[in-house]
Amino acid sequence: MAKQEVLIDYRKAFGENLKKIREEKIKTLSGVDKKTDFDASNYHKYEKGTGNPTIETLVRIATGLGIHPKDLLDFEYELKSDDIHK
Repeated sequence: MAKQEVLIDYRKAFGENLKKIREEKIKTLSGVDKKTDFDASNYHKYEKGTGNPTIETLVRIATGLGIHPKDLLDFEYELKSDDIHK
């Protein structure tokens, strides 16, 4: 698999995890505005896997959801060094 495809797949897996957490904490996407200081449409990019959040963004999302930032990256995904360093 090409490096770009791996990163796209990883962002999608991240987005699925983010959505799962958000649904547990906030329920609706419209509630994101109040809790995370993100416009819901901007935030939705991350849930769809099309956005590429910075560390600052991860921290802002996590604190808005009332979780530790590491929880956003706590999902199953087999990432091999060879897939990225080709």
